Amino acid sequence: MTTTPPCPCGSGQPLAACCGPYHRGEPAPTPEALMRSRFSAFALGLSDYLRESWAAETRPASLPVDDPTQWVRLEILDHGESGERGTVHFRATFREGRRWGALEEQSRFRREAGRWLYVDGEPTVTRLKPGRNAPCPCGSGRKGKACCLRH
Repeated sequence: MTTTPPCPCGSGQPLAACCGPYHRGEPAPTPEALMRSRFSAFALGLSDYLRESWAAETRPASLPVDDPTQWVRLEILDHGESGERGTVHFRATFREGRRWGALEEQSRFRREAGRWLYVDGEPTVTRLKPGRNAPCPCGSGRKGKACCLRH
């Protein structure tokens, strides 16, 4: 029996049933679905998908090949759409080596030729200092010392 990995976006669904179809070319139906699939793409290193889902006028020329950032948790704080425009307010928790941080952004999206595209956002980054007895920043619900902080 083959098991599929859980989707990095935190939906609780298998990757193949959640963000996987969007990574393979199916259009995301909402700005939130696109944001979740982009988070998963960052977590999985799918730079081609990230570039394809980025509006041409704000798309970077390239993305780092060996990015040391591990994206570990996505929280959707708010989202909405009106016509061909959409927004998603999210917080993404990441790890770089032994350092933790959270990127929070109000992202803007636009539907173009039936596909949602990421346009831009206003990010803020906060460094996290998780304690060993505090809840793990990955969102597992376990104490840090019993999860990602055990070293």
